[in-house]
Amino acid sequence: MPIVNIQVTREGTTPDRDSVTAEEKAALIKGVSELLLNVLKKPLESTFVIIEEVDTDNWGWGGLPVLEYRGKVAAKKATEE
Repeated sequence: MPIVNIQVTREGTTPDRDSVTAEEKAALIKGVSELLLNVLKKPLESTFVIIEEVDTDNWGWGGLPVLEYRGKVAAKKATEE
């Protein structure tokens, strides 16, 4: 029985959204389940998919909280232009 964990940032896919939509989550579940069926012949009914949304406060990059890191990268790009 496969168990697949997917972690996504809680940001949405467009600037006006702050999370992944139910439709996007359903598509992820379907796609991952079908991939396991096609590649490993694992039946859909035995595949579990868990989606975790991670708040931007709960992850970092480059030694910094992610929003601070992104600000640093944006400031660097602005000075290079």
